[in-house]
Amino acid sequence: MNIEYDDNGYLVVKNLFVENELQVLQLVIRQFHQSWMQDNARLYAERAINSAYLTARKYLNDSERESLFKFIGSAKLMDVVNSVVVGSPAFMNTQLFFDPVNKDQKNYWHRDPQYHMSVQEQKEALLGADVLHFRIPLVDEPGVELVPGTHRRWDSHEELDVRLEQNGRKNHEDLATGVCVPLNAGDLLVFSANMIHRGLYGMDRLALDILFCDSVPELMKFVDDNCLPSLDVLEKLDNANAFKSTIEIIASKKSIPAAGS
Repeated sequence: MNIEYDDNGYLVVKNLFVENELQVLQLVIRQFHQSWMQDNARLYAERAINSAYLTARKYLNDSERESLFKFIGSAKLMDVVNSVVVGSPAFMNTQLFFDPVNKDQKNYWHRDPQYHMSVQEQKEALLGADVLHFRIPLVDEPGVELVPGTHRRWDSHEELDVRLEQNGRKNHEDLATGVCVPLNAGDLLVFSANMIHRGLYGMDRLALDILFCDSVPELMKFVDDNCLPSLDVLEKLDNANAFKSTIEIIASKKSIPAAGS
Protein backbone atom coordinates (compact mmCIF):
# COMPACT_ATOMS: atom_id res chain seq x y z
CA MET A 1 0.00 0.00 0.00
CA ASN A 2 1.23 3.48 -0.85
CA ILE A 3 1.74 5.29 2.50
CA GLU A 4 0.67 8.70 1.18
CA TYR A 5 -2.57 7.30 -0.20
CA ASP A 6 -3.20 5.21 2.90
CA ASP A 7 -2.83 8.24 5.17
CA ASN A 8 -4.66 10.86 3.11
CA GLY A 9 -6.96 9.00 0.74
CA TYR A 10 -5.37 10.58 -2.32
CA LEU A 11 -2.11 10.75 -4.24
CA VAL A 12 -0.85 13.06 -7.01
CA VAL A 13 1.71 11.97 -9.60
CA LYS A 14 2.86 15.04 -11.53
CA ASN A 15 3.61 14.89 -15.27
CA LEU A 16 3.09 11.15 -15.53
CA PHE A 17 1.90 11.27 -19.13
CA VAL A 18 3.80 13.02 -21.93
CA GLU A 19 2.33 15.10 -24.75
CA ASN A 20 2.18 12.40 -27.42
CA GLU A 21 0.37 10.03 -25.03
CA LEU A 22 -2.18 12.73 -24.27
CA GLN A 23 -2.68 13.53 -27.96
CA VAL A 24 -3.61 9.94 -28.74
CA LEU A 25 -5.94 9.86 -25.73
CA GLN A 26 -7.49 13.22 -26.64
CA LEU A 27 -8.52 12.03 -30.10
CA VAL A 28 -10.54 9.18 -28.63
CA ILE A 29 -11.97 11.13 -25.70
CA ARG A 30 -13.13 14.07 -27.80
CA GLN A 31 -14.74 11.72 -30.31
CA PHE A 32 -16.68 10.09 -27.48
CA HIS A 33 -17.57 13.44 -25.93
CA GLN A 34 -18.88 14.92 -29.16
CA SER A 35 -21.09 11.91 -29.85
CA TRP A 36 -22.28 11.77 -26.24
CA MET A 37 -23.21 15.48 -26.23
CA GLN A 38 -25.25 15.10 -29.41
CA ASP A 39 -27.07 12.07 -28.02
CA ASN A 40 -27.68 13.70 -24.62
CA ALA A 41 -28.23 17.31 -25.67
CA ARG A 42 -30.92 18.12 -23.12
CA LEU A 43 -29.10 16.53 -20.18
CA TYR A 44 -25.88 18.25 -21.19
CA ALA A 45 -27.56 21.65 -21.49
CA GLU A 46 -29.46 21.38 -18.23
CA ARG A 47 -27.22 19.84 -15.60
CA ALA A 48 -24.65 17.24 -16.69
CA ILE A 49 -21.07 17.37 -15.40
CA ASN A 50 -19.96 13.89 -16.43
CA SER A 51 -20.60 10.93 -18.67
CA ALA A 52 -19.61 7.28 -18.32
CA TYR A 53 -19.00 3.95 -20.05
CA LEU A 54 -16.43 5.32 -22.49
CA THR A 55 -15.16 1.85 -23.41
CA ALA A 56 -18.59 0.64 -24.53
CA ARG A 57 -19.40 0.17 -28.21
CA LYS A 58 -22.07 2.87 -28.42
CA TYR A 59 -19.93 5.89 -29.29
CA LEU A 60 -16.53 4.46 -30.25
CA ASN A 61 -15.48 2.07 -33.00
CA ASP A 62 -13.29 -0.98 -32.40
CA SER A 63 -10.04 0.86 -33.14
CA GLU A 64 -10.90 3.71 -30.79
CA ARG A 65 -11.94 1.32 -28.04
CA GLU A 66 -8.71 -0.63 -28.45
CA SER A 67 -6.70 2.58 -28.13
CA LEU A 68 -8.49 3.38 -24.87
CA PHE A 69 -8.02 -0.15 -23.53
CA LYS A 70 -4.30 0.05 -24.33
CA PHE A 71 -4.03 3.28 -22.34
CA ILE A 72 -5.86 1.79 -19.36
CA GLY A 73 -3.79 -1.39 -19.51
CA SER A 74 -0.48 0.41 -20.06
CA ALA A 75 2.48 -0.52 -17.87
CA LYS A 76 2.85 3.11 -16.79
CA LEU A 77 -0.67 3.42 -15.41
CA MET A 78 -0.92 -0.10 -14.03
CA ASP A 79 2.34 0.31 -12.11
CA VAL A 80 0.66 3.11 -10.15
CA VAL A 81 -2.57 1.11 -9.75
CA ASN A 82 -0.65 -1.84 -8.31
CA SER A 83 1.26 0.42 -5.94
CA VAL A 84 -1.97 1.70 -4.41
CA VAL A 85 -4.46 -1.16 -4.52
CA VAL A 86 -3.77 -3.94 -2.04
CA GLY A 87 -4.01 -7.34 -3.70
CA SER A 88 -5.36 -7.72 -7.23
CA PRO A 89 -7.10 -4.62 -8.62
CA ALA A 90 -10.18 -4.98 -10.82
CA PHE A 91 -11.37 -2.62 -13.55
CA MET A 92 -14.77 -1.07 -12.82
CA ASN A 93 -15.65 1.79 -15.19
CA THR A 94 -14.60 4.99 -16.93
CA GLN A 95 -16.05 8.48 -16.58
CA LEU A 96 -15.46 11.81 -18.30
CA PHE A 97 -15.76 15.04 -16.31
CA PHE A 98 -16.45 18.43 -17.88
CA ASP A 99 -17.83 21.84 -16.91
CA PRO A 100 -21.59 22.36 -16.68
CA VAL A 101 -23.14 24.50 -19.42
CA ASN A 102 -24.80 26.66 -16.76
CA LYS A 103 -21.99 28.77 -15.32
CA ASP A 104 -24.06 29.37 -12.17
CA GLN A 105 -24.34 25.65 -11.43
CA LYS A 106 -22.56 24.94 -8.16
CA ASN A 107 -20.34 22.00 -7.34
CA TYR A 108 -21.17 19.83 -4.36
CA TRP A 109 -19.54 17.81 -1.60
CA HIS A 110 -20.26 14.09 -1.67
CA ARG A 111 -19.04 10.58 -1.12
CA ASP A 112 -19.74 8.39 -4.15
CA PRO A 113 -21.55 5.66 -2.12
CA GLN A 114 -24.16 8.12 -0.81
CA TYR A 115 -26.18 7.71 -4.02
CA HIS A 116 -26.88 4.03 -3.42
CA MET A 117 -26.28 3.53 0.32
CA SER A 118 -27.96 4.55 3.56
CA VAL A 119 -25.97 6.63 6.05
CA GLN A 120 -25.23 3.52 8.11
CA GLU A 121 -24.08 1.65 5.01
CA GLN A 122 -21.82 4.57 4.10
CA LYS A 123 -20.17 4.32 7.52
CA GLU A 124 -19.66 0.58 7.08
CA ALA A 125 -18.20 1.12 3.60
CA LEU A 126 -15.23 2.93 5.16
CA LEU A 127 -14.17 -0.41 6.62
CA GLY A 128 -14.78 -2.44 3.47
CA ALA A 129 -13.57 -2.70 -0.10
CA ASP A 130 -12.19 0.40 -1.78
CA VAL A 131 -13.06 2.01 -5.11
CA LEU A 132 -10.49 4.44 -6.50
CA HIS A 133 -10.62 7.17 -9.13
CA PHE A 134 -7.55 7.52 -11.32
CA ARG A 135 -8.06 10.96 -12.89
CA ILE A 136 -6.10 12.11 -15.93
CA PRO A 137 -6.80 15.74 -16.91
CA LEU A 138 -6.50 16.34 -20.66
CA VAL A 139 -6.15 20.10 -20.11
CA ASP A 140 -4.98 22.18 -17.15
CA GLU A 141 -7.85 22.52 -14.68
CA PRO A 142 -8.74 23.73 -11.15
CA GLY A 143 -8.77 20.09 -10.06
CA VAL A 144 -10.58 18.51 -7.13
CA GLU A 145 -11.17 19.58 -3.54
CA LEU A 146 -10.75 16.75 -1.02
CA VAL A 147 -11.10 16.25 2.72
CA PRO A 148 -7.97 14.26 3.61
CA GLY A 149 -8.43 11.17 5.73
CA THR A 150 -12.18 10.82 5.14
CA HIS A 151 -11.61 7.59 3.22
CA ARG A 152 -11.11 6.11 6.70
CA ARG A 153 -13.04 8.41 9.06
CA TRP A 154 -16.66 9.49 9.24
CA ASP A 155 -17.87 13.06 8.70
CA SER A 156 -17.67 15.73 11.39
CA HIS A 157 -21.02 17.35 12.29
CA GLU A 158 -20.38 20.22 9.88
CA GLU A 159 -19.20 17.96 7.06
CA LEU A 160 -22.29 15.76 7.37
CA ASP A 161 -24.69 18.70 7.51
CA VAL A 162 -23.15 20.25 4.40
CA ARG A 163 -22.78 17.02 2.43
CA LEU A 164 -26.36 15.85 3.10
CA GLU A 165 -27.84 19.39 3.22
CA GLN A 166 -29.10 19.09 6.79
CA ASN A 167 -29.92 21.77 9.36
CA GLY A 168 -30.12 24.52 6.77
CA ARG A 169 -26.74 23.83 5.19
CA LYS A 170 -26.09 23.46 1.43
CA ASN A 171 -23.74 20.97 -0.20
CA HIS A 172 -21.91 23.68 -2.14
CA GLU A 173 -20.76 25.54 0.99
CA ASP A 174 -17.04 25.67 1.71
CA LEU A 175 -15.58 23.31 4.29
CA ALA A 176 -12.63 24.38 6.43
CA THR A 177 -11.23 20.85 6.13
CA GLY A 178 -11.15 20.89 2.31
CA VAL A 179 -7.84 20.86 0.41
CA CYS A 180 -7.75 22.02 -3.23
CA VAL A 181 -5.63 19.92 -5.59
CA PRO A 182 -5.07 21.75 -8.91
CA LEU A 183 -4.10 19.57 -11.86
CA ASN A 184 -2.25 20.03 -15.12
CA ALA A 185 -2.61 18.02 -18.31
CA GLY A 186 -0.62 14.80 -17.89
CA ASP A 187 -0.90 14.64 -14.10
CA LEU A 188 -2.53 11.70 -12.36
CA LEU A 189 -4.74 12.14 -9.31
CA VAL A 190 -5.68 9.01 -7.38
CA PHE A 191 -8.41 9.33 -4.76
CA SER A 192 -10.83 7.12 -2.90
CA ALA A 193 -14.45 7.21 -4.02
CA ASN A 194 -15.37 6.86 -0.34
CA MET A 195 -13.81 10.16 0.71
CA ILE A 196 -15.57 13.53 0.88
CA HIS A 197 -14.76 15.46 -2.28
CA ARG A 198 -16.05 17.81 -4.95
CA GLY A 199 -14.91 18.70 -8.45
CA LEU A 200 -13.78 22.27 -9.14
CA TYR A 201 -15.37 23.73 -12.26
CA GLY A 202 -13.63 26.04 -14.71
CA MET A 203 -10.96 26.26 -17.42
CA ASP A 204 -13.10 24.02 -19.71
CA ARG A 205 -11.97 20.97 -17.79
CA LEU A 206 -11.96 17.61 -19.53
CA ALA A 207 -10.73 14.80 -17.31
CA LEU A 208 -10.80 11.06 -17.80
CA ASP A 209 -11.47 9.04 -14.66
CA ILE A 210 -10.64 5.33 -14.68
CA LEU A 211 -12.18 3.48 -11.76
CA PHE A 212 -10.41 0.47 -10.26
CA CYS A 213 -11.49 -1.43 -7.17
CA ASP A 214 -10.64 -4.29 -4.89
CA SER A 215 -11.38 -7.66 -6.51
CA VAL A 216 -14.57 -8.46 -4.63
CA PRO A 217 -17.81 -9.83 -6.16
CA GLU A 218 -20.12 -7.23 -4.56
CA LEU A 219 -18.52 -4.42 -6.55
CA MET A 220 -18.92 -6.18 -9.89
CA LYS A 221 -22.61 -5.26 -10.01
CA PHE A 222 -21.45 -1.81 -11.11
CA VAL A 223 -19.58 -3.20 -14.13
CA ASP A 224 -21.16 -3.20 -17.60
CA ASP A 225 -20.05 -6.22 -19.65
CA ASN A 226 -20.11 -4.09 -22.80
CA CYS A 227 -17.26 -1.99 -21.41
CA LEU A 228 -14.82 -4.90 -21.21
CA PRO A 229 -12.22 -5.81 -23.87
CA SER A 230 -12.35 -8.91 -26.03
CA LEU A 231 -9.85 -11.72 -25.55
CA ASP A 232 -8.00 -10.55 -28.66
CA VAL A 233 -7.59 -7.05 -27.25
CA LEU A 234 -6.52 -8.38 -23.85
CA GLU A 235 -3.54 -10.01 -25.50
CA LYS A 236 -2.38 -6.62 -26.84
CA LEU A 237 -2.23 -4.87 -23.44
CA ASP A 238 0.95 -4.32 -21.42
CA ASN A 239 -0.89 -5.37 -18.28
CA ALA A 240 -4.37 -6.84 -18.63
CA ASN A 241 -4.62 -8.16 -15.06
CA ALA A 242 -7.25 -5.68 -13.84
CA PHE A 243 -9.52 -6.49 -16.78
CA LYS A 244 -8.91 -10.22 -16.30
CA SER A 245 -9.82 -9.97 -12.60
CA THR A 246 -13.12 -8.32 -13.49
CA ILE A 247 -13.92 -10.81 -16.23
CA GLU A 248 -13.11 -13.78 -13.99
CA ILE A 249 -15.24 -12.54 -11.10
CA ILE A 250 -18.21 -11.81 -13.37
CA ALA A 251 -17.87 -15.24 -15.01
CA SER A 252 -17.76 -16.96 -11.62
CA LYS A 253 -20.88 -15.08 -10.46
CA LYS A 254 -22.78 -16.16 -13.59
CA SER A 255 -21.80 -19.80 -13.05
CA ILE A 256 -23.25 -19.91 -9.52
CA PRO A 257 -26.78 -21.41 -9.59
CA ALA A 258 -29.51 -19.15 -8.25
CA ALA A 259 -31.01 -20.03 -4.87
CA GLY A 260 -33.74 -22.63 -5.19
CA SER A 261 -32.77 -23.68 -8.69
